[in-house]
Amino acid sequence: MEHDTALDTFPKLLQSHVKQRPDADAIREKALGIWQSWSWAEAATEIRALACGLASLGLKRGEKLAIIGDNRPRLYWGMTAAQALGAVPVPLYQDSVADEMAYVLDNADVKIALVEDQEQVDKMLEVRDRCPKLEHVIFDDTRGLRHYEQDFLHEYEKIQQMGVEFDHDQPDFYDQEVATGNGDEISIMLYTSGTTGHPKGVMLSNDNVIITARNGIIREDLTSNEEVLAYLPMAWVGDNLFSYAQSYVAGFCVSCPEDATTIAHDLREIGPTYYFAPPRVYENMLTQVMIRMEDAARIKR
Repeated sequence: MEHDTALDTFPKLLQSHVKQRPDADAIREKALGIWQSWSWAEAATEIRALACGLASLGLKRGEKLAIIGDNRPRLYWGMTAAQALGAVPVPLYQDSVADEMAYVLDNADVKIALVEDQEQVDKMLEVRDRCPKLEHVIFDDTRGLRHYEQDFLHEYEKIQQMGVEFDHDQPDFYDQEVATGNGDEISIMLYTSGTTGHPKGVMLSNDNVIITARNGIIREDLTSNEEVLAYLPMAWVGDNLFSYAQSYVAGFCVSCPEDATTIAHDLREIGPTYYFAPPRVYENMLTQVMIRMEDAARIKR
C-alpha cells in the first residue's frame, strides 16, 4: 500500500472517514455501565468545535497541548484537535506525581493542558508556578470542581461552546488549518519513562506514525470492521499506534473502558478482534485464571 500524501495527517484521515463511513462507529465509551458510541461524523463535529475552542484560547501551530487522564474519547479528540491546528499533543502518564508532570510540562513548553478530572487539576494547580508557559487548564469531569474559581481553569464544554462561536465567525478557519498540515509536521511528542534520568521527549512526525500504522495494518490484514479496546496509557507509544493511529488509518472503532477495574469485564463485552498487550498483561490474565481455577470446586474446575 503506497502512502497517500493527500491523507498525511490525522485530521485529513478523519475527514476521509466522514466521507466514506459517516455513520459507522468511530469510538465508544462505557459510562455507568452503558456503552455510548460516536460515529465518525459525530466525532468530527466534536473535534472541530474543540479545535476552534483551543484556537480561541490562542493555541497555534507548533505549540504544545498536554493530555492527561485515562483513555477517554474527549482526550483522544483533544489530540486530533491539536493536530488540526498544527499544534503538538503531549500525553502524560495519568498516575505521575505532580513533580514528574512539572518537569515534562516545563520541558515541552506546554501552553494548554487538557485533563480528565479533579485529581489532575489539583496537580496542575500544584505545579503551575513552576511552569510559566502553562496558560490554561481545561477539565472534562466537573465533579468536585464547583468551587474552583481560578480564571485559567475552563470546563471542556465551555471551550467547545467557544469553539462553535469561533467557527461561526470564521467558518473557513478550521478547514484551512487542516489543509495546511503535512506529513513532515510533528504529530505527537512522547516522553520516555525516565528510569535512568529525566524523561526525554521524542517527537514523531505524521509520516512516521501514519506509515508505521499502515504497515502494521497490512501485516495483520486489518479492516474497518475491527474492534479494539483502548486500555493502555495514552502517554505510551503502544497506545498511540494501536488505539489511535491504526484506528484513523483503517477506520475501525476503538472502545474506552469504564475504568481500570472494569477492563477485564469490558474486554469480554467488546470481544476485540485485534488485541495488543505487553507480556505483563498476559501474565496477569494467566494469574487470574489460575486463581479462579484453584478456588473453584472440582467439577467446575
